[in-house]
Amino acid sequence: MIGAGGVVLVILGIFLLVMLLLSVKVIRPYQRGLVERLGKFNRILEPGIHFIIPFMERVRTVDMREHVIDVPPQEVICKDNVVVTVDAVVYYQVIDPVKAVYNVSDFLMAIVKLAQTNLRAIIGEMELDETLSGRDIINARLREELDKITDRWGVKITRVEIQRIDPPKDIQEAMAKQMTAEREKRAMILIAEGKKEAAIREAEGQKQAAILKAEGEKQRQILIAEGQAEAIRKVLEALKLADEKYLTLQYIEKLPELAKYGNLIVPYDTEALIGLLRILQKIKEMPISQEKDEKE
Repeated sequence: MIGAGGVVLVILGIFLLVMLLLSVKVIRPYQRGLVERLGKFNRILEPGIHFIIPFMERVRTVDMREHVIDVPPQEVICKDNVVVTVDAVVYYQVIDPVKAVYNVSDFLMAIVKLAQTNLRAIIGEMELDETLSGRDIINARLREELDKITDRWGVKITRVEIQRIDPPKDIQEAMAKQMTAEREKRAMILIAEGKKEAAIREAEGQKQAAILKAEGEKQRQILIAEGQAEAIRKVLEALKLADEKYLTLQYIEKLPELAKYGNLIVPYDTEALIGLLRILQKIKEMPISQEKDEKE
């Protein structure tokens, strides 16, 4: 049996083991630990294993990751007195755990209420058309306004997204009809532009065909004219040569008759006379049959 001293030792060992377990605190990489000693903030624990004084110190962990808060849908009145339902989400991240714990009791609820209030203020300055088309503007303004206030809470607003903006049913139906009319209008414009483009292309094709046809006809007429001119030129050359030979023969035949008269006419142009003598020489060398053929 264990004596009284043994029991005390066992109890003391259990007590020390419990104290050891209670004194060990593990802080994860995305956390920070706030140590309070006797109800007063003492220090910040970084990620890793730490030891605290049991029953005297208490650790409050703060998540430093980015989180998202869903802002409940609410009805907001636009500048032109149209009521719209707005739903948004807010992304935030704790950058100072001490401020996030000690400067505000519940910063999550505070961010939600602050987002709803600022949404009413921002959209209240905008008309319906601006609200529907200006989501980026609303997001930027809301993030800026929230970030100004949450900075003293050690919280940074990283992003704000307007998920939906729903106008009343009658306005939604009117907008749907308008969108349908716009789509039909764009379709008709596209069809008209297509027909116009087709007509232009057809006209261009006909124009090019007419030009090519005219060019072909032009080339044909030129070739015909050139052929006719060449034929006429050759005929004229043949006639000219025949006339020269014929006149020369006539001149030779008339020489005896001219000799009866006392006067003999000699051409003034000596070059013509020399040319005439050359022709006479060629005629003299030609066979008689060939001369007859040329006369005929």
